[in-house]
Amino acid sequence: MTFRVVFWCACLAFASLAAHARAYDPPTPAQVTAAQKQFAADLARDTDLSEADILATLAKARYQQSIIDAISRPAESKSWREYRPIFLTDARIDGGVAFYRANRSLFDRVEKEFGVPAPILVAIIGVETNYGRTPTRYRVLDALTTLGFYYPPRADFFRGELRQLFLLHGTTFPYPIESLMGSYAGAMGWGQFMPSSIAKFARDEDGDGKIDLWNSLPDIVASIANYFVGNGWQTGGPVAVRAKVSANARAVTPENLKPVYTVQQLAEWGYTPAGKTDAGKDTPATLIKLEGEDGPEVWITFQNFYAISRYNRSPLYSLAVYQLSQEIAAQVGGKPAAK
Repeated sequence: MTFRVVFWCACLAFASLAAHARAYDPPTPAQVTAAQKQFAADLARDTDLSEADILATLAKARYQQSIIDAISRPAESKSWREYRPIFLTDARIDGGVAFYRANRSLFDRVEKEFGVPAPILVAIIGVETNYGRTPTRYRVLDALTTLGFYYPPRADFFRGELRQLFLLHGTTFPYPIESLMGSYAGAMGWGQFMPSSIAKFARDEDGDGKIDLWNSLPDIVASIANYFVGNGWQTGGPVAVRAKVSANARAVTPENLKPVYTVQQLAEWGYTPAGKTDAGKDTPATLIKLEGEDGPEVWITFQNFYAISRYNRSPLYSLAVYQLSQEIAAQVGGKPAAK
């Protein structure tokens, strides 16, 4: 039997959103108004915010067609062959090396505190905002309002993030909602945290009494590390390794990126590590198949790969972060994430 790996990730909706971008009817102005009133009423009922104040803030939001356009054609809908060159460039690798060297004491301290390899933390910032150099184009209020009330395919998710945005304000996050800047999806700071991630994982690492994901590198780096820990990062655990596939390998159809098999089980089915790995035979793992520059690539991935994917559900994203971290570690001389 010729090998066949079918990978489908239930969490990865991006490609299907692009394909079905025109498959929904845009809401009418009356529907938007009604939905916003209901949103304000629900939020006011559950909090100490007033319905009038919530509606007044929503009235400051501006619909942005460019946001709808952007979410309808995400980079993650590309093949691995097309996606990898976006992030694995000499400029991004060199930038990561320089960024790590300039802030090595901080990265190494956070690595020791949280158990997440410094090169992984550097790579996340490199992929998300090119080490803080990518400009933020959108007000977060505009982004979340546009997607929450004008984009039915993911309206529930983005209304949930908008709700959390209203709840963030306080002594540790003292920023007016209408002043916050972020991505077209409403992600904020160098690490691109959504409001729910800020609420759960953001850290005041510099001890100044507030969380600053734009200007405080200690807060930024520690928050990213804490995000990984909160999503199951295993200190010293493997991330991913290229698979050698036997000619008669069994067809495997993972539902998502969760490591639900073991290395031994995959080996019995015809998938063995093609390179060095710290994974034992009982280590939980799964498979992904990607279309690389030289043809199909099959990878064995582990819990730490899954932890990276909580940042972005695409396996392309996780592999780009991992490979960028490996390149940076190799040049800086730091310990790379385990294979």
